[in-house]
Amino acid sequence: MGGLTSVLAPIAFVNETVLRLGRAVGVVAIALMVIAILIQVFFRYVLGNALPWPDEAARFCMLWMTGLMAPTAFRRGGFVAIDMVPLMLPRAVGQILNILLLLVSLAVLLVAVNIGWSEVTGFGGKFATAALYLPTSFGFDEWFRIPRSWMMASLLVGVILLISVNIELILRAFITLLGGGHLLPDIADAPVGAE
Repeated sequence: MGGLTSVLAPIAFVNETVLRLGRAVGVVAIALMVIAILIQVFFRYVLGNALPWPDEAARFCMLWMTGLMAPTAFRRGGFVAIDMVPLMLPRAVGQILNILLLLVSLAVLLVAVNIGWSEVTGFGGKFATAALYLPTSFGFDEWFRIPRSWMMASLLVGVILLISVNIELILRAFITLLGGGHLLPDIADAPVGAE
């Protein structure tokens, strides 16, 4: 069991550190998404002249927020789950069922990596967004059209982070099954808005 806990410790540390950064970037993405939507509402309904970029900017921010925050929700048990069956079973059987479900999740996530990679590098990733541009000069006279692959990279990054969390959860479940659950540190559950 000491070997499993020594393998788990660096994975848990990396997950906690990377996910903390992901949550911070996700909060910024939410703020930018809200600002873009408010700008669009103002221009569309007050001025009667909708802008072309806020919808796409909000979608860009939403995808990155999801990709960076979903792993935290998975790690903290925040996804919707039906846990009635494992709770009705004996502890060991319920824990084995939990491990099996995590292994199925891992298999699905490994397939999703291929899908994410093909979205970034495939045919669709070669196009640019319709209305998102970044200035490439301080005079704002040169602009770069944001590639669609930057938006779709959120799927790939999110799935890779979910795989890392899934591996940690599998190791935690094995250690708990072997009777070492008391050796595991709790996964921190920061209050909303606090880091």
